[in-house]
Amino acid sequence: MEAAPLEFLAVPPQGRIFTAARRVRLGDVTPRGRLRLDATVRYLQDVSHDDTEDANYADKDGWVVRRTALRVTKFPVFQERLTLQTWCGGLGSHWAERSTRIEGEKGSLIEASAVWVHVDLQTMRPAVLAEDFLVTARDAAMERKVSARSMLRIKPDDAEQRDAWPVRFSDMDALGHMNNAAYWEAIEEWLSGHRDFREPFAVVLEHLTPIEPGHDVFTVTREEKNLTAIWHEMNGTIAAVAQLQKL
Repeated sequence: MEAAPLEFLAVPPQGRIFTAARRVRLGDVTPRGRLRLDATVRYLQDVSHDDTEDANYADKDGWVVRRTALRVTKFPVFQERLTLQTWCGGLGSHWAERSTRIEGEKGSLIEASAVWVHVDLQTMRPAVLAEDFLVTARDAAMERKVSARSMLRIKPDDAEQRDAWPVRFSDMDALGHMNNAAYWEAIEEWLSGHRDFREPFAVVLEHLTPIEPGHDVFTVTREEKNLTAIWHEMNGTIAAVAQLQKL
C-alpha cells in the first residue's frame, strides 16, 4: 500500500480568502478533549457554506464533495478559539479544490484540501463551473489545476474482516445521502483503539458512491507499518476509502 500524494497549500498572496471564527464545543470533542475528525469536517462544511453565501454565487448548493484530505499538526482542544481561512486552491472543468487552514489560540493547526464537484441538482451529473464562481475564485487558485480522479485505488481482500456499520437517520443530509462528515466517524473509531497513533499525521477520504438509507454497510480495515486503510463497503461495492499516513 503506497501513501497518497497529498498537497496542502499556504494561504495565497492574492484573491478571495474568507475568514471565520469558531470555538471548540463540548459536542465536538473526544473524552480526552481533542477535536474529533468528523467535527472538523463539519467545520469545513460550515465555513464552505458561509463563504458561498457571502460570495452570493448564483448556484450556492450544487456541490458534492469528492475527496477531503487533512494534515493534523496539532489537534484543537475543548474551548479553544479557532480561526478558519478558506479559499479556492485549484480549478478543473467541473470541480474545484477548496483549501482551508484551521489555527487555534493554543497553537493547534489543521490544514485541509477538499475537491468538490459542481453538479446539476436535477440530474446530479457534473456541470461546468459557473462564470460568476470562476470570476471570484480564480485569482486565489493562481492557475493551479486539480483533478477529481481517484487517488486511492486500493481494494480490500475478500478474506479481510468486515464489521457491520449501522446507517442512522441522523447521518443523512439534505440530499438524502449519508453526510460526508459521518464517514469520518469510522476513522475516529480506529483512532480510539490506537492511542499511540498521534499527530502529526495526514488522512484522506474519497467518496465513490453514496450511502443511502437502508443500505447494509460494512467497514474493512487494513493496517501496515505507517499506513492504515479503512473502507466503507456495501454488497461488494466500495462507497468510500480512507487512508491514514503517519508523518
